[in-house]
Amino acid sequence: MSIAFFFWYRHKKRQYVSFVSRSIKSVPSSKAYMEKRGSYNGVHLFSYDELEEATNNFDETRELGDGGFGTVYYGKLPDGSEVAVKRLYENNYKRLEQFLNEVDILTRLRHKNLVLLYGCTSRHSRELLLVYEYIPNGTLADHLHGQRAKPGALTCPTRMNIAVETASALAYLHASDIVHRDVKTTNILLGNDFCVKVADFGLSRLFPLDVTHVSTAPQGTPGYVDPDYHQCYQLTDKSDVYSFGVVLIELISSMPAVDISRHRHEINLSNMAINKIQSNALNELVDPSLGFESDYAARKMISAVAELAFQCLQSARELRPSMEKVVEILKDIQSRDYTAERAEEIDIPSDDVVLLKSGPIPRYFPSVKSPDVTIPLRISRRTVYVVGEVDGIYRRHYRRNYSVGIYRPILRRNYFRRY
Repeated sequence: MSIAFFFWYRHKKRQYVSFVSRSIKSVPSSKAYMEKRGSYNGVHLFSYDELEEATNNFDETRELGDGGFGTVYYGKLPDGSEVAVKRLYENNYKRLEQFLNEVDILTRLRHKNLVLLYGCTSRHSRELLLVYEYIPNGTLADHLHGQRAKPGALTCPTRMNIAVETASALAYLHASDIVHRDVKTTNILLGNDFCVKVADFGLSRLFPLDVTHVSTAPQGTPGYVDPDYHQCYQLTDKSDVYSFGVVLIELISSMPAVDISRHRHEINLSNMAINKIQSNALNELVDPSLGFESDYAARKMISAVAELAFQCLQSARELRPSMEKVVEILKDIQSRDYTAERAEEIDIPSDDVVLLKSGPIPRYFPSVKSPDVTIPLRISRRTVYVVGEVDGIYRRHYRRNYSVGIYRPILRRNYFRRY
């Protein structure tokens, strides 16, 4: 047994040395070059001693966060600059790979909603350290269901803005052929004005050109991992879309993605959300402080976001929208004039109220058992509202087009709007 372990250890050590050697040869920043220029891939190289001093010897009281791959500390450089220093847990083959991956990806990207990488230590340092801009207001998770959570503090418009900015950052990544692979509320940092900074690219993957997916073992955080990716081992940009769908549900519910204190069918927030939406019980999911029951604009906005989240959480990846489409839909939801919509809905001429003739119930009323029902409708210029209640169905939206007539709403394939 001891002999077998010795040969296994020697094999792994050779792999590690070989990887480091290949890494040094594969970039123009060789050790001599880095020492001469004090930079690696265009970012500043810090010494371990500099960052040890900046973090007061990695003082526990300066911890900003603790993740699966390292601890982040608040630091202050000699010139007074505030920084966040990520200290990877181990300096081994796997951590070195993640370290190089994050540096490589972040040096390629520039977007107002992506965290900035200021620098790092040399790969030959006694510890692997990454230095980022300091974002002072914690994570989105902190504000939704963590230590900074306060009822009413994150208003509906603020949450919408966070959703739009996060989606914009992810769409930018996908346009750059990069999949984040660990989208979650603890990786969405917030500035003092709640401006978003998406962080943590240790698991991210850069896709080769003209490749639709990468076959790789599933990685990520429980509650956010795309079930299609988990089952088929095929990573695509739609995996980020699924994770973002979970983030959208967290934004409207203020609940964590996983909570073992909930009923066993609702431990995963994604399952809980799908069940509530399908059973027409969105009010049971939404954070009461958002005014879903009392505020018309909030109710319309949250319902539209829930509808989008439902699309993102489809089990089959081909049914999910692209992040570019998600950004488009969120911006539309954000920019709508809900006051005008409400006035239009209320001020409907009496001769615009019609009855749908008796006949077979359309396929998009799956819960109606009777095949022959008369459904009262209220029609405005763009929208048809079911105002009567038919076997549990109440006030569904449809669209009216003068050339086509009344047709099903935005959501295609297997979903319909519920209110």
